[in-house]
Amino acid sequence: MNASIDPAGRTAPASATPLQPAYTAEEKRRRIFAIVGASSGNLVEWFDFYVYAFSALYFAGAFFPKSDPTVQLLNTAGVFAAGFLMRPIGGWLFGRIADRRGRKTSMLISVTMMCAGSLVIAFLPTYAQIGAWAPALLLAARLFQGLSVGGEYGTTATYMSEVALRGQRGFFSSFQYVTLIGGQLLAVLTIVILETIFTEAELRAWAWRIPFVVGAIAAVVAMLLRRSLTETQGAQTRTNQEAGTLAGLFRHHKAAFFTVLGYTAGGSLIFYTFTTYMQKYLVNTVGLPIKTTSYVMTGALFLYMCMQPLFGMLSDRIGRRNNMLLFGALGTLFTVPILTALQHTSSPYVAFVLIVVALAIVSFYTSISGIVKAEMFPPEVRALGVGLAYAVGNAVFGGSAEYAALWAKSAGIESSFFWYVTVMMVIAFLVSLRLPRQASYLHHDH
Repeated sequence: MNASIDPAGRTAPASATPLQPAYTAEEKRRRIFAIVGASSGNLVEWFDFYVYAFSALYFAGAFFPKSDPTVQLLNTAGVFAAGFLMRPIGGWLFGRIADRRGRKTSMLISVTMMCAGSLVIAFLPTYAQIGAWAPALLLAARLFQGLSVGGEYGTTATYMSEVALRGQRGFFSSFQYVTLIGGQLLAVLTIVILETIFTEAELRAWAWRIPFVVGAIAAVVAMLLRRSLTETQGAQTRTNQEAGTLAGLFRHHKAAFFTVLGYTAGGSLIFYTFTTYMQKYLVNTVGLPIKTTSYVMTGALFLYMCMQPLFGMLSDRIGRRNNMLLFGALGTLFTVPILTALQHTSSPYVAFVLIVVALAIVSFYTSISGIVKAEMFPPEVRALGVGLAYAVGNAVFGGSAEYAALWAKSAGIESSFFWYVTVMMVIAFLVSLRLPRQASYLHHDH
């Protein structure tokens, strides 16, 4: 099952109308199984990464000196952001491995690293036990996980885009974000379950460690599933002289790289604003109880997850470019009104509806996040181009979302963060105007 267009990575002219491939039942079954295998590992990776953000309300005091709760959250958000700073290195490293050694090899290494990082956090001593070594080791574990997840996105996006059935690539590749959001959802559900079993004192004392143990065990299962995957990249493509190299990427695909970087910046920022940061926003600004917030976010993330295939199917009909333009335009118009309305509500039901509306807007982007990037690059630099552009945009804008929002609140200018997100949505819209009406790559690939 080779997703290469030809050994050189060439495509048919943009004006050509490709015939739909006649997939056999066995080929369809193999490709769908490959989607499941790749996405299951993706779910585990993101569960491990996000469980940190959702359990931070309980373990912040364990790793940082007692102080104002907002300051403690700023410290944990800073460590969360630091994990994102490793993503560009991970995007480059694992993109190179995926383009030169195969997508499967890269995905196996990344899930193994995530497992190790979770185990370290699960058994890490507290500040009271080892002093400053506690936050230092927490930071080191998060940097290791950041390196892993930095490589996970690009390789999985590339693999799922290549293995998906042509004509339905938007639909099938949307399952990357189904499982990415599923990882978030399971992280929230895990916290909700723990909140029903343990008291708040027990959660703050030791029970917050349980999700990290669960994540490490799940990573082992994902590792076994990924070992059975079929490689999508041909040997001749892997041996291309420029395969997986920065020189090959920037010599021929510089414009594509910066286009992807441009809309990833806004997409990552608004995604983290309405997912991981929203839990803290509802507690810290809106004033909802922690348990109520967990229920609101669980329901919102579940609906968000279910939206992804629908918006992916929409892109198969109206085109990726139109999806992205709608994302940028609606994000520009509604970000400030939604965040402002949330700021002034006291009803969890109203908060739930507002968050779901915001996530529907974000879905125009997240449902096709992988495929709209993969279609910009040829196979020999596809994983590197997708992974590195995503990782840089995500590290600078996505990883700093919580920190920027909390800093604005602590400085008494919280609404300035709303306008910051809006400006990035304007940029995402303008950059999306550069997208081709018909993809340069993957379009003619069987």
